Amino acid sequence: MQIYELCKGEGTLKKEVNLDRIRTIAENYYRNGDFYCSEAIVKTIKDEFELPVSDEVIMMASGFPVGMGGSGCTCGAVAGGIMALGMFFGRTQAKDTKVAKTMALSNEIHNIFKQRHKNLCCRILTKGMTLGSSEHMNQCISFTGEVAEEVAKIIMRELNTQVK
Repeated sequence: MQIYELCKGEGTLKKEVNLDRIRTIAENYYRNGDFYCSEAIVKTIKDEFELPVSDEVIMMASGFPVGMGGSGCTCGAVAGGIMALGMFFGRTQAKDTKVAKTMALSNEIHNIFKQRHKNLCCRILTKGMTLGSSEHMNQCISFTGEVAEEVAKIIMRELNTQVK
């Protein structure tokens, strides 16, 4: 049974999730050097929603920081957010039509980020910044918290669960 079905059918999801707490935890994982953007988001969503998923899922997010392994492409925070949505709404069976919902929700987080920041390319978002500088760190910490919070909002809306 998939997480979405567990949460909807068996009530395993917390009744309230605190969005400020989600943002803060994700930001602090990045700020403290514990995890990069994508890892911080996946870990925060997994832990705060108390998902019955192995911590190995965090390992799968390890290649996305600094725009896909340092290449400067898609923002790792957005990639981590999409992974987190997949933990809830993704498919595990071939030809499962649930993929359409997952893709729509992924597109939603993409569009939210792009509307706010005009771009998803890490190279452009960090143009003129030195990797690891305080300016770079502050921006990426902010992106990490923002995406974690927006993903949590989407999850809560889709599960018809209270947001705090």
